Amino acid sequence: MVIGLKNAVKKYGSGETLVYALNHAELTLDEGELCVILGPSGSGKSTLLNILGGLDTLDEGELTVAGRKVTGLTQEQRTEYRKEDVGFVFQFYNLIPDLTVEENIEVVADISDKPLAMDEVLHALDIEKYRRRFPKELSGGQQQRVAIARAMIKNPRLLLCDELTGALDTKSSRRVLEFVEKMNSQFGTTVVIITHNEAISGMADRVIRLKDGRICENRKNERKIPAAELVL
Repeated sequence: MVIGLKNAVKKYGSGETLVYALNHAELTLDEGELCVILGPSGSGKSTLLNILGGLDTLDEGELTVAGRKVTGLTQEQRTEYRKEDVGFVFQFYNLIPDLTVEENIEVVADISDKPLAMDEVLHALDIEKYRRRFPKELSGGQQQRVAIARAMIKNPRLLLCDELTGALDTKSSRRVLEFVEKMNSQFGTTVVIITHNEAISGMADRVIRLKDGRICENRKNERKIPAAELVL
């Protein structure tokens, strides 16, 4: 088990305005699993991702990652946890416009304790030929692949993806998902993808569905669909 979330509660407001973003949620993920989390807006998906990534803290409950108790860490310790164990990929790429592709990735590699080789990551994501280009010279799908490379170069234990295809067309979405799938299989990285797109769940080892802060479905896919075959 790489992730263990027990009796997780995150709430906002009080009295009549009290809202549970997570309502006693429980979740376990095994090392190397590719997990897709589904749910409507306001269901708690982003909150769950932020908790797993150490960007937010629980009001109640416990989170452990690879045997490390994340609950109760100080802000400085959570920063170290994110640096060592977590890679983030967001819907919007957040690339530095004045840096080349390679330089955008090096920013993360330079602060990582055990980075992967630059050439290995560029090759895996098929962006070697773009290494000297600037973000404005790339398509949306290419920029998203750079964002994935930036997250993967640090060799994280956990890759968290927040609506990573939300700003992409169908062709680019499928291409990006193929590369996330490759990262998962090639490097054994545990991947969590939150999305509104039901079709993406076909490529997952595990599918989680959230509603009103509760996990209402947790199932393993009996037959995974390769990302290249998804009907998006």
